[in-house]
Amino acid sequence: MAVEQAVAAPYCTSRLADAGARVIKIERPEGDFARGYDHVAHGESAYFVWLNRGKESIVLDLKSEAELLHRMIARADVFVQNLAPGAAERAGFGSAGLRERYPRLITCDISGYGDDGPYRDMKAYDLLVQSETGLASITGAPEWPGRVGVSVADIACGMYAQAAILEALLERSRTGKGQGLAVSLFDSIADWMTVPLLHHDYAGMAPQRAGLNHPSIAPYGAYALGDGSEVVIAIQNEREWAAFCEGVLGRADMAADPRFDKNTARVANRPALDAAIGAVFNRLTRSDAMERLRNARIAFGSLNSVADLSVHGQLRRIETPAPTGPVLGVAPPVRRAGETFVPRAVPALGEHSEALRKEFAA
Repeated sequence: MAVEQAVAAPYCTSRLADAGARVIKIERPEGDFARGYDHVAHGESAYFVWLNRGKESIVLDLKSEAELLHRMIARADVFVQNLAPGAAERAGFGSAGLRERYPRLITCDISGYGDDGPYRDMKAYDLLVQSETGLASITGAPEWPGRVGVSVADIACGMYAQAAILEALLERSRTGKGQGLAVSLFDSIADWMTVPLLHHDYAGMAPQRAGLNHPSIAPYGAYALGDGSEVVIAIQNEREWAAFCEGVLGRADMAADPRFDKNTARVANRPALDAAIGAVFNRLTRSDAMERLRNARIAFGSLNSVADLSVHGQLRRIETPAPTGPVLGVAPPVRRAGETFVPRAVPALGEHSEALRKEFAA
């Protein structure tokens, strides 16, 4: 059962739905506002199509139809909500009260900042949390901060919520008791920010923005080639560094150069390192560079556009039924042996209202 909107909670419940769970989505008369984020997929929102396949939609007023919602919750395993701070409690659906009334129920409250602390009453959206946690400060080009180009705070929070719900279901199978879960966007990204935070707290300096380079590993980033293309390379250890120097740069001596003989030295001397790599790469075409990198067993990739992703040979696709026509999207990352994932439909607003009212009638 989900009283949800936007991205974080719908992400959580969409992954539960993909796994076969029955997810009933409670929507206000105007619908989840993510339905109106854009209209690019046959008139449907790309966000909504992505996050709501396989769910049932009922339009329900939390105040005037509270008893109907209680009858639905009474038969549910999990109740997920990400309303504005305090809204669920004011409507009579606070998590503690629900678990007291339904002891086997697992409740999951998704919020911007959690239910305590000085920011608990603040609304929060993805970009705000990217900014508040410092993520934006280490993202982007050296000249200015940047936003991670997808809703990473929402996605991280939804993933943590899904994992916590599965853990709670396992525990309930042993104890017979539900439990209350709370996951916030801020806490989710704060966890992801652990390495930069430890650099600040223990080394006195957070990683600096490095564009398409790793701030604390080198060489690990994008380099220009002589034909105008770019290649992204990744060196993870000294064995790979030696192989890169000999097999790609043709400079075996660089591996023992004290400016470059260990990762910390290479990071400290990044301008000289990049100049030495660039002097070789500027003479190579893409095919030449790829051949050398493959032969030396160095990890590399292409600096692709979204258009390149659309035709990428590794991209797995699914066709999801939607109210205005099928949408070709991305297949779920998890593959189950011997099973083929078949996406269920994205619901129209209130598509299941009548059937659900009959099913849960007094």
